[in-house]
Parts: sequence; structure tokens; C-alpha cells
Amino acid sequence: MGRLFGTDGVRGVANADLTAEMALGLSVAAAHVLAEAGSFAGHKPTAVVGRDPRASGEFLEAAVVAGLASAGVDVLRVGVLPTPAVAHLTGALGADLGVMLSASHNAMPDNGIKFFARGGHKLADELEDRIEGVYEEHRTGAPWDRPTGAGVGRVRTYGEGVEQYVAHLLGVLPNRLDGLKIVLDEAHGAAAGVSPEAFSRAGAQIVTIGAEPDGLNINDGCGSTHLDQLKAAVVEHGADLGIAHDGDADRCLAVDHTGEEVDGDQILSVLALAMRERSALRSDTVVATVMSNLGFKLAMEREGIHLVQTAVGDRYVLEEMKEHGFALGGEQSGHVIILDHATTGDGTLTGLLLAARVAETGRTLRDLASVMERLPQVLINVPDVDKSRVKTSADLAAAVAEAERELGSTGRVLLRPSGTEPLVRVMVEAADIDQARSVASRLADAVKSALG
Repeated sequence: MGRLFGTDGVRGVANADLTAEMALGLSVAAAHVLAEAGSFAGHKPTAVVGRDPRASGEFLEAAVVAGLASAGVDVLRVGVLPTPAVAHLTGALGADLGVMLSASHNAMPDNGIKFFARGGHKLADELEDRIEGVYEEHRTGAPWDRPTGAGVGRVRTYGEGVEQYVAHLLGVLPNRLDGLKIVLDEAHGAAAGVSPEAFSRAGAQIVTIGAEPDGLNINDGCGSTHLDQLKAAVVEHGADLGIAHDGDADRCLAVDHTGEEVDGDQILSVLALAMRERSALRSDTVVATVMSNLGFKLAMEREGIHLVQTAVGDRYVLEEMKEHGFALGGEQSGHVIILDHATTGDGTLTGLLLAARVAETGRTLRDLASVMERLPQVLINVPDVDKSRVKTSADLAAAVAEAERELGSTGRVLLRPSGTEPLVRVMVEAADIDQARSVASRLADAVKSALG
């Protein structure tokens, strides 16, 4: 059996890859593994369970709740809330476990399960491996040790989650948003209730789109992966900026008043300078992945901010931040982690802080984002090659060295084996788009020749 847990929990097509039986079994396994690890020592454990609005989340939530309660865990059902809200409530309520049902930016037929440990932090890899092993052991016939009588878990709806989370967000803001007009694209997702509430209470005049989830329309032509509607709405309404979330609202992309996209690298640039002004950017350092635009790196160098780069994936950004105590990190895709106030990417918090910077400075988002210039970036996927030889092929190393000499200090080359497919991703940045395309094409041919 392949590993169930990926970089962001267990994910697949609901009722095909991810079934009610699997959701129940993984939840029981998680309860047993955490009990064996001593996480529940001396008390009856409590779990916070939330979901995004997908139709499949209804039966998967029921399965997770049943599994946890059958294993002796009391359950607080918080309903439809963003992933960062479930993580926050897991910590704020002193729960021993958090569970979020969401497939993030994926299309509606998918769903996923993500577990949080006490404090709202992602489970360690070894615990996920143990949960998977225990689940498989019992799926194939080993009986569970089940509590009875008063030992079973109790289930109740926790309706205060929205208010607690919104209050938390507002408490983080350094200043109000009075005078700003903001368009919010909620992706018909988990933030459709909390995000407009938070922005309104912070003082902004808001226009909402993608804020009518029906269980079937999540991420459908809207949200952070489809910005055209937001761009048009910002211009149409004469707004100061637009904010887009994905289905579970752990990411944020933005649009300036002219309808131009402001990506995760630019958002990180704006927030890094704002946090340094408030002495909140510890070690004057920001963490990002190797896929961040070279323009971001050059801007941080110019501003005297140190950049630490990690492998692709917000989990690696978070690991680096936690290990060294850094306060800000994120990805070009809009996952932004502000570790003093969130244990995961939080799209609503990111959008609020970005808008707060606009309000505080009186400058447009376009002006603020111009601190970095996005260099042209070309990405080519080269399929059907031996990706395991990317780092060992002498011919490929020579081709990369030649490309790097041609690009000099104003360009960059990155070859990255796909984590899920038999292909190699060729990424080239250069000051000129034609040069980037030319170099990327030659490198793609070199990859085919050396690894094909």
C-alpha cells in the first residue's frame, strides 16, 4: 500500500479514494496512537472537528465524529470553518486533537482529512506513519480495544467558533481598515462566513463574490486559483484592492486597484517590511521556498532582509520557522504563515494584515507591491524521464552550468523532480522573457537527452 498521508494530510476523490470507512478508521487509529504516545495522559481527550462546505464533508464529518467518539474522545463539532480556524480553536480550547475535512483548492469531488496535535500544530511525520500503520492493521481484521458505558466519547456542537476566531483575527490587527473598499472572493468555501465578518468589523467597506457555498460550487471558477472574476470586480466597483481565498482559506492572493494580481511573493515582501517596522520580524528574516521568484530574493537583499529558502511545500517553510524561531514565511501560491498568530497558513489573517498596511501607509497596494519586481519565469514539465538521476547526470550538470553562466546574476535555473509523477520540472527566470523561454527550452531538451 502506498503512503496515505501526503504533505497535507490524506486526500482523494470522496467516496472513491477517501471513503466513510477510511475516515472512521483513520480517526479511531489517530485516537489510539495519540493515547499510546501519552498525549491523553490523565484525562479524557477532546477533539475539535471542522470542515469546508463540500457536500462530501457532511458524511465524512459524521464518520470522523463516530470514529473519535467510539474511541473514547469527546468531540466538539465546529462546523464549516477555515483550516486555520480549526487549528486556532484546537489550541485555544485546549483540545488534544483537531481534525479538518477539506481538499483545499482542489475541485469539489475531492476531499481530505488533516489532523492537528494539541496546540493546533501539524502532527509529526512519525505519528502520521504510526496512524497509517495502525489503521491498516485493523482494516485487515485486528479488533479494536473499545470503551463502553461512560467511557465512550460525547458529541456536542460548538457554536462559538466563528466568534472566537473572528475576535482572534481582529486582535492581531495593528490598525483598522476604515476608508478602504475591498472585494472579497471566498471561493464558495470555508471562509464565506468569517472573512466578510472580520473585514467588516475591522472597518472596511466590502463587496463579496464567491460567498454562497452550496456544497457543489467550491473553487468553481473563483477563488485564489481563478482570479479573473476578482480582477473584474475590483475594477468595476472602484475598490482599493481585492482578496482571494481558496476552499479552506489557508491561502491568500490579492489584486490591486488596477486589477493586477499581487502574488504570494509580493505579499510576503509587503508584510516583511511592515513587520520589521514594528520590530516583529525576528532576526530580520523571512522564509520562502526555492520556487519563489528571483525578484523576491533581490528585493529582500536590497531591503536588508535575510531570506532562508526551503524545499517546495508550506510544511517545509513551517518546519524551518519553528526550528529557528522565525516569524514570517510562505509560498508564491499565497500560503503565508505568521507564526506568532497562526500555526498554519491563514488566508483571512494575511488579507487583513495586507489591507492594514494599505490603510496605515495611505499608499496603494500596487505601490507597496512594487518593492519587488517579478522577473519573467518559465516552467516546462518534461515527462517520461528518469527523475532519480537529476542530481547525478554529468551531462545535465554541464547544461545547467552553461545556462547559469548565460543568465548571470539576473537569472536563475531550477530543476526539480516531481514528487508524484515521472517528470522533471524545468524552471528558468531571467530579466527578459524571450531569454527565459530560450534557456528553458534548451534545458528541457537536455533533460530529455540525459534522462530519457
